Amino acid sequence: MISKIEEVKKEVAKVVVGQEKMIDSLLIALLCEGHILIEGVPGLAKTTTVNALSKALGLDFKRAQFTPDLLPSDILGAEIYDPQNNQFKIKKGPIFTNLLLADEINRAPAKVQSALLEVMQEKQVTIGDTSFKLDLPFFVMATQNPVEQEGVYQLPEAQLDRFMLKLIVGYNTKEEELEIARRISAGNFETIEAVLNKDDIGEIKQAIKNIHVDEEVEKYMIELISATRNPEEYGLEEIKDFIQFGASPRVSIDMFKAVKAMAFMRGKDYVTPVDVAYIVKELMRHRIVLTYEAEADGVTTDEIIQKVLEIVPIP
Repeated sequence: MISKIEEVKKEVAKVVVGQEKMIDSLLIALLCEGHILIEGVPGLAKTTTVNALSKALGLDFKRAQFTPDLLPSDILGAEIYDPQNNQFKIKKGPIFTNLLLADEINRAPAKVQSALLEVMQEKQVTIGDTSFKLDLPFFVMATQNPVEQEGVYQLPEAQLDRFMLKLIVGYNTKEEELEIARRISAGNFETIEAVLNKDDIGEIKQAIKNIHVDEEVEKYMIELISATRNPEEYGLEEIKDFIQFGASPRVSIDMFKAVKAMAFMRGKDYVTPVDVAYIVKELMRHRIVLTYEAEADGVTTDEIIQKVLEIVPIP
């Protein structure tokens, strides 16, 4: 099945140049039944990537543009009165899909954000008196634009914790940007073929569950998480005053899932500390709450995680 993952990546590469970390992270979140938050400036192919991924996986895809005047019913759906039949009928919203792109989630008010995050957790939608189970797999890729400063509603830490991964996407290299400009100016994009289906995805998920994790690697992951909560116990007094709250309990659950998916995608049947290091920042950066001192000194959660990686012994 690993060859199928490589085929998916090749199909996505037909329209997306570079951004390998974003593609890997999307696949990990999808295969682990999690969701992903991606932060990056406009024009980094976030929408194009998730759309291409949905086509390669043979899944339905919808996009919702979040704005300050958005209502929960615009995402979930609503009861609409039908005057001809003198009754209400259900009009389903864009949430009824397999892959949902929640574009610029931080521009929507708290009520809309909460409605979406509830669906992400429960995998069902209630409209009026009727509850609907969503078709699986169900995966949300939310984006937020760090450039926007006005008219935005930052996600609270407790809601950020619902996302399995938070990925910060940077600019392409000069070579990649040259290739992008050439392709777009020439209109030289190939058609994406579906190389997987829902049954294949189910088989891959089962194969990932069977990936072996040695007890020493399991303990290593817990030590990394514990070091963000009690840094002084690990000789990290220098970062103690920068951390208000360490990584939440959800990160341990997500980490055990994500590293198995990472190992599978690399063609292995066991997890190594390298797999942990590859994905640990995406798992933890949005689950550590910094103090005012850290913000004043310009310290980031990524720097905290890097310090932890350097000090916790590798098995």
